[in-house]
Amino acid sequence: MPDSKRFLHPEAIKRIARMDLRARQIVEGYLSGMHRSPHFGQSVEFRQHREYTPGDDLRHVDWQVWARQDRLYIKQYESDEKMQVNLLVDISNSMTFGNGHLNKFEYGATIAVSLAYLAIRNQDSVGCITFDDQIRNRLRPMSSKSQLHSIMSVLDAASLESKTDMTKILGSAAESLTKRGMVILISDLLSDTAGTLKSLRLLTQRGHDVLVFHVMDDEEIDFPFTGPTKFQDMESDTTVNCNPKALKMGYLTALNEFLDELRRGCAKSAIQYALVKTGDPLDAVLAQFLSTRMAM
Repeated sequence: MPDSKRFLHPEAIKRIARMDLRARQIVEGYLSGMHRSPHFGQSVEFRQHREYTPGDDLRHVDWQVWARQDRLYIKQYESDEKMQVNLLVDISNSMTFGNGHLNKFEYGATIAVSLAYLAIRNQDSVGCITFDDQIRNRLRPMSSKSQLHSIMSVLDAASLESKTDMTKILGSAAESLTKRGMVILISDLLSDTAGTLKSLRLLTQRGHDVLVFHVMDDEEIDFPFTGPTKFQDMESDTTVNCNPKALKMGYLTALNEFLDELRRGCAKSAIQYALVKTGDPLDAVLAQFLSTRMAM
């Protein structure tokens, strides 16, 4: 049985409220500068006709068909059909790293809630899967306003203690997500890269539109360490004492190879990939994401 006191604890409520506020400010701040809201992830191409029912917008009536058949039909577009969005959020221990305002998990969770808010605003259904080396929680896609609170509650309740098994999780998602839709992975991708790319490719082969937010802390990108430092693997007990100056060049070379492999692999499978740093303004990250989607 879930511990209801945990969810009703004042501190938990405050954290959820702050997450909700951040998401709303980010989304509304971006959309306020636009003439209209972009429909989340969908095109507006004509698809088919359906019979008119009272209350339908008369602007979508096909008057040419009416002139020929004396019956009212509505033009249906792809955007009339609800998109199913599934958020896959990494809650492994490595996501707790961060020395800025938000650690990797908090930053990624805010991206997830912002996108969920945007999807629900556009009446799309959105689900959420949290995972580490196994799926920890799963919310089936829904378009109700209460779904946003459910997603925030799941993220707030996450226990970031285990390591990641990305290949296993993405393979499981490919099997379980039977309805084609948008799959958004939010993770630091610290797992077997070849396995991750292979599993992401499997999702695209199943007809899903796959997007990846690769979340990293600024220190992981810039490696600003200077004096004697003790590094610890956050998903094991391994520690290394060293002089970071001696490691920096090799670390940055390995990092760039890692990032290049991910970029090339995603591009090859037509997966939208975005490297985001926890120091990046969240509204700018969302704006870039939406601009790319609309351009596509």
